[in-house]
Amino acid sequence: MASSKDEQPRKKGAMPSGVRGPGGPPSPGGARPAPRPGAAGSSGARRAFEERSYPFLRTLHGMPRWLIVVLPAILLFGGLVLTGPLSWLGGILLLIVWLFVAWLTALSWPALSPGSRIFRALVVLALLGVVILKLIGRF
Repeated sequence: MASSKDEQPRKKGAMPSGVRGPGGPPSPGGARPAPRPGAAGSSGARRAFEERSYPFLRTLHGMPRWLIVVLPAILLFGGLVLTGPLSWLGGILLLIVWLFVAWLTALSWPALSPGSRIFRALVVLALLGVVILKLIGRF
């Protein structure tokens, strides 16, 4: 394929023109920015919830990323596998996962689109149903 005279050679590792990298400038009219904690439209209860969550978020931010994925996955697996006389322990493990998922969902709620809100609410409710069934020994 022949190149035009106007096209200049790229440096090794450079992206083609018109391609933005992860640190590039925001595109005009692009995605809406995420609301800041304590934004003008949030209520006092919302601001208090975000402020109470901040130390936990700082702790999560300092942890290795793989641990934030692996630990809940292990708890979820253990909670689903434990049956019979240890069903109550499985329910407690699932309850920990549910609390984590519900907390992250509540934190991200203002930034979610209506479709994402419905989907996440269904996931939280379904997981709560499994937790309840597990705790009463029916699952």
